[in-house]
Amino acid sequence: MATTVMAAATNPVDLLSAGAAQSARALAAGQVSAVALCEAAIDRVEALDGALHAVAVRDFARARHQAAEADAALARGERRPLLGVPMTVKEAFNVAGLPTTWGLPPFRDFVPTQDAVAVQRLKAAGAVILGKTNVPPALADWQCANPLYGRTVHPLDAGRTPGGSSGGGAVAIATGMVALELGTDLMGSLRIPAAFCGVYAHKPSHGLLPTRGFAFPGTQESPAELPSVIGPIGHCAQDLGLALDVLAGPDTARAADARVALPAARHASAKDWRVLVVTSHPQAAVAAEVRAAVDAAGQRLAKAGAQIAHASDLLPDLAEINDTYQQIVQTVLAHAEPGGQTSMPLRAWFDLLATRTRIRAQLRVLFEAFDAVLCPVFGCAAFAHVTEPDWGKRTLAIDGRATPYGAQGAWASLASLGGLPATVAPAGRNAEGLPLGVQIVGPYGEDRSTIALAGILAKLPA
Repeated sequence: MATTVMAAATNPVDLLSAGAAQSARALAAGQVSAVALCEAAIDRVEALDGALHAVAVRDFARARHQAAEADAALARGERRPLLGVPMTVKEAFNVAGLPTTWGLPPFRDFVPTQDAVAVQRLKAAGAVILGKTNVPPALADWQCANPLYGRTVHPLDAGRTPGGSSGGGAVAIATGMVALELGTDLMGSLRIPAAFCGVYAHKPSHGLLPTRGFAFPGTQESPAELPSVIGPIGHCAQDLGLALDVLAGPDTARAADARVALPAARHASAKDWRVLVVTSHPQAAVAAEVRAAVDAAGQRLAKAGAQIAHASDLLPDLAEINDTYQQIVQTVLAHAEPGGQTSMPLRAWFDLLATRTRIRAQLRVLFEAFDAVLCPVFGCAAFAHVTEPDWGKRTLAIDGRATPYGAQGAWASLASLGGLPATVAPAGRNAEGLPLGVQIVGPYGEDRSTIALAGILAKLPA
């Protein structure tokens, strides 16, 4: 009788699409089993992924074992944040026993023996990990195609990219294959796929989540000055907050046990928010439909009583932010890549860091006057696959005009140079039915605020 009630209470496929938070509640309440959720996730991967190429590495046998262990733990009365929740992680994370290649053929046989710290924490929280999701070579593109695992395509249009470099994970979420994904972000790699696929993602404050075990194959840590972060992709804002609770904290010897206390969201009600809306950039074109989507998000907040501004002298120079960030990233990468080296004079490097320090001070002042900045994630919706190998020759058509492909990194730079939290939330669809997103940037360390505002936006009438 109990089994019949359980089966009728909650559909596993619906739970996967509802997300990690709702799945965890249903599991804890006995409305669904971890094995049923795991099997539903496996069925969706097997049914959908042949055309999408999102899940690059499948680990179904171990996932089934983890799910059975989760059910046994639930039956004993254990309660952990993700106990029994099916998820995937980006291919770039070390998972013991699975290859970590970054989409590069020379590393096809590299199989780490230890989990990344973040993966340890997910497993300690009870997550059931089905496998790893696809990436571009060396994580260096806003689309996902590599010689080992092929090309990941957009779930709504196979001729378009789902974004990158966490594109496989965004597709896995958008199609309801899993309830949660762990990705990474240096130049919008979490944010752009989330916007393109119509799901949620969070780039955390720099240093908040441990990155050990997410590094170039065969290494353990990224260079200290590389402002790369890890973060979740989910079905709703609550999923992001749940993942943050599990993952945040210093990298200690007892990695799975580390925790950090984050400030509560600045406000619970839309009427209390002070928001700056930015829809243009001196270095990156923005399509009219993208500007309209970001403006519409601001208007919805304004109708709910929020204070909305469209300009402020406190906003640092966006071109200087982008130039500084790009130089820092390229300098570190040139030095860190195998055989690479940087010729930048030491004085010029320290000048760059001094500029970053000044801009970060300006951003602290900005967030005394505002609680969040709303801005685009990228200048257009999901674009058609680009095969030109030379980034310098690539262009994107934005409102009928050819614009430099690489210029779109400018929209990632504000949060990334500042080390700031940035949450991406869906912001409707364009005339072709493709998703659009909005980027919510907040003050350093106040990740709960940007996630909270994403949740508020989801509840406001269109």
